[in-house]
Amino acid sequence: MKVKKLILPLLITMLLSSCASPEASGGEQIDYEETKKMVVDILKTDDGKKALQEVMADDKMKETLVMDQKVVSDTIQQTLTSEAATEIWKKTFSDAKFAEGVAKNMRTENEQLLKDLMKDPEYRAMMIEVFQEPEIQKEMADALKSKEYREHLQTVISETLESPLYKVKIQELLLKAAEEKQQAEEKK
Repeated sequence: MKVKKLILPLLITMLLSSCASPEASGGEQIDYEETKKMVVDILKTDDGKKALQEVMADDKMKETLVMDQKVVSDTIQQTLTSEAATEIWKKTFSDAKFAEGVAKNMRTENEQLLKDLMKDPEYRAMMIEVFQEPEIQKEMADALKSKEYREHLQTVISETLESPLYKVKIQELLLKAAEEKQQAEEKK
């Protein structure tokens, strides 16, 4: 009788232990790489993508992902204006190719910014005020009187006069002036 009582619990224990998971029974564990591959595969499926989209659409999740404007501005200011950053920017912009690339990429934005500023009455008033300062006027006059500026002006004028489009305009103006002079002489 005692043997019968022992066999039943022993059979139940054996049955349960054979059905247990490998981790619980001390068997082989799933390693990190296999888990990573499994998660990546799940995320690549349509269901995984849909689940991510739902998570990203959640307002609470958006709030946690969007950074505080003050934090962003403080971080940028600290990163871009620190002494170490200033040295890095100086070194970076000393590379002519880098500086040219930045200038080309920012050209249209800068042009649009200047056009918008020229339409702003407050900005225009400030520019007029700056140009009316005696010191600025003196510097501009000195620059316009310089040998380099005159040479540059000569080059620009020569290039303009040699331009085919400008030659056509000059010819039209000369023909018009000649016709007007001829008409004026005929009236006398």
